[in-house]
Amino acid sequence: MKNKKPWLLLALMLILIISLTGCAPGDGDNSIDNPAGFFWGVWHGWIAPISLIVGFFKEDIRIYEIYNNGWWYDLGFYIAIISGFGGISLSRRKEKYKRN
Repeated sequence: MKNKKPWLLLALMLILIISLTGCAPGDGDNSIDNPAGFFWGVWHGWIAPISLIVGFFKEDIRIYEIYNNGWWYDLGFYIAIISGFGGISLSRRKEKYKRN
């Protein structure tokens, strides 16, 4: 039973990654007439690592949507990047150094 757990987790992560690539920036959903907004910026910030990996294999996928509404998209993207990756350092347990 214990040997199946890592494989199940790996399969679930693979399914999640494949499903998230459908919402990657630069996939053709946004245009000048339909720019990405704040919440798309948040979403694209959260999936930026996945978009970066997929971008190595597909040239039309980027980590940042070029058709966006400007400052609000940038704010959402930045908030997601900081909360997703910067939050990791805030949640780590810090060692207490004892003075001798």
